[in-house]
This record gives sequence, C-alpha cells and structure tokens, in this order.
Amino acid sequence: MMNRGVVISRRVAAAAGSRCFSTTTGPTARALSGDAVLSNVARGFGDQVGANVANRSYWLRVPLIHSGNIRYSSTLSLDEKEKQDLKDTSASSDGSLGGNKDQKGVMSYWGIAPSKVMKPDGTEWKWNCFKPWETYKADLSIDLTKHHVPETLMDKMAYWTVKTLRWPTDIFFQRRYGCRAMMLETVAAVPGMVGGMLLHLKSLRRFQHSGGWIKALIEEAENERMHLMTFMEVSKPRWYERALVIAVQGVFFNAYFLGYMISPKFAHRMVGYLEEEAIHSYTEFLKELDNGNIENVPAPAIAIDYWQLPADATLRDVVMVVRADEAHHRDVNHFASDLHYQGRELREAPAPIDYH
Repeated sequence: MMNRGVVISRRVAAAAGSRCFSTTTGPTARALSGDAVLSNVARGFGDQVGANVANRSYWLRVPLIHSGNIRYSSTLSLDEKEKQDLKDTSASSDGSLGGNKDQKGVMSYWGIAPSKVMKPDGTEWKWNCFKPWETYKADLSIDLTKHHVPETLMDKMAYWTVKTLRWPTDIFFQRRYGCRAMMLETVAAVPGMVGGMLLHLKSLRRFQHSGGWIKALIEEAENERMHLMTFMEVSKPRWYERALVIAVQGVFFNAYFLGYMISPKFAHRMVGYLEEEAIHSYTEFLKELDNGNIENVPAPAIAIDYWQLPADATLRDVVMVVRADEAHHRDVNHFASDLHYQGRELREAPAPIDYH
C-alpha cells in the first residue's frame, strides 16, 4: 500500500509540478521531492509562507490517479502504517505533531493550515469555536431590575406572548434549571440570527450600510449559542428534551421570521421581554444553588476561557455572567424597538457592537 502510494505520488508530482506538494516531514513527503518542493512553495507563496510551511507538519492536497484521470480530494486520510510512520518520524525530530496520537495528517490543495493560537500564559488555545480575542469579562454591575412597562397595544401583545410561552415551560421543567437553561438558550439564540439575516438582505437590496446592526445581532446570537454550549457541559438532556428542542426551534424560527418581516419593533420588543424572563429564570437558578438544592460544581473549561473566569470558578459564577449577558441583550432589543417606535431605522443609530 505504501509503495503504491509513493509511485502514484511520484507520477502526480512529475505531472503537476510544484502545485501539488506535502509539507509533512515523514517518508511520503520525502518521496515527493523533499526540499525542492518546499523551495517551490516559498517561491510560489512568498518567503514567509514558505517558512511557515517548512516548520509545520500539515499536508497539502495531492491529486490521485483514478481511472486514468486526475481526481482531487479536499481531505485524504492516511492509512494506519503511514500514520505510524509519520508519528514516529515526528517524535524523533522537532516536528509539530510532537507524538500526539490524535493529530491527523490533512491534505489541502488550497494551502490552508490550522493556525496555532497561544494563550497569554503560553499554553496552546484548544477551542476552535472562538478565539482569545473574542473572550471578555462580563459586566456584573449591570442593572438587573430594569423593565419596560408595556403601554401600547403592540407592547402588551409582545409582553403577554412571552408570558404565555413561559407557562408550558414552567410546567415541563419545573425546578430543573439546568435543562431549563438549555431549552431557553436554544430559543434565545434564534432572534439575533433571524434579525441579522433579514438586515443583511435588506442592506443588499437597498445598497445601504446597516450601521453595524448586522454584526451586533449576529454577535448576540453567537453569545447565546455559547451559553448553550456551556450548559450542555452541565446538564445532560434526555432524548425527549432533545426532540422538544428540535420541535420548538422549528416553530419559533419560522414564527419569529414572519413576525420580524411584519413588524421589527414588535419582534425586538418581544425579545426584550424574553430576556427579562431569562434574568428571572437565572435568578431562581442562583437561589437553588445558594440553598444547596443544586450542586455548585466546578465551571466547565469552555466557560472559564470564554468569560475569562478564574481557574477555580464554579457553576454559580457561570450563571452570574450568563445572567449579565441576558441583561445586556434585554437592553439592546428594547433599544432597537424604541428606535422603530420613533420612526427611525436601526442604521440611523450606532449599533451596540461588543455589548454582550
């Protein structure tokens, strides 16, 4: 298997020149013309890129001969013998694999390699879903008691819509606040994505800037999704709860989409009230933790890195920062609704970007 692969690689390399190459330091890489390949990379992509490629153990995609034609594959897995050879070679040199058995050789024709990000303390960043510059410290000083008193008919409709939605949730989850938070976040992450998408399309149709509101709303959706990723580490939802999430998300997404198309001011007001209910739910969650009814377990690693929490942070610390985030989302959506009530478009006011 190995000899056949080397023969194929040689035939392909001879036909395709320097475009098809591997930067792996193992025996297969040497069969693909070794240092000459890296020299071609440096000439083709620049000295800096060539230097980076030479110092990393990433594969770049190699075409395969298939039925007489060249077939390109975006990713190719090494067989077990090649993996062992590659690991042994890297372990005996200063390659970037470092003997990690979980490291995989990746071939990419496009020359895209995973970036290695380091934390301030010098350790390697392990999350792919967010980077260190996307982390932050939550503002725990935010006023949690603010409430928009519904006065107009539309405000009252938004307020009672949220109250109505809360009633079956209270019955279903009762005092199981971990699973309740999971369900809440699967719903809360929808409005920002829907609003951002519709503003994006509107910006394209009208050839206008959004004033940063597209980014602000997508940022809100991503923040809510990170809440969900955190609570998934704490609560283990049952199969019927997962099924319920699918059903609720399907209904809520379409309903909110139509609602936002009809009246953005109603949609944002409803989300503002939804966030007020979230603050209440997390406050009850904290009471259960303080009373000892819920174990105050150590905070998940993803939460510690995302909110820049201390290493000894607990679940209570996580609930505190999540509640603060919900209070910020409350303010943003009530503010957006107020703008629409004033007859203005969102782009006419600066968007609260990075306002978690």
